[in-house]
Amino acid sequence: MAEQQEQQIRVRLPKKEENEILGIIEQMLGASRVRVRCLDGKTRLGRIPGRLKKKIWVREGDIVIVKPWVVQGDQKCDIIWRYTKTQVEWLKRKGYLDEIL
Repeated sequence: MAEQQEQQIRVRLPKKEENEILGIIEQMLGASRVRVRCLDGKTRLGRIPGRLKKKIWVREGDIVIVKPWVVQGDQKCDIIWRYTKTQVEWLKRKGYLDEIL
């Protein structure tokens, strides 16, 4: 029974057409700001938007989806999704995190 539930994990993947990227939280900076190392090799200053502040609790080492800003996209981004531990394991098995970890 446990194996059946494990195979039914739904994982949200980054949408390329909306310019979303996988990243890992490197450092908590305070004031809803974090330093994120993104899959494209750039380190950005990430912001947790107000609508997600109470819903998403992020810590260093968490895998997240970020959306770079239109202006200063190489330096700043918004955090839009945080993966749970089971979702991170699924991403590792499927090879999505090979470049970032």
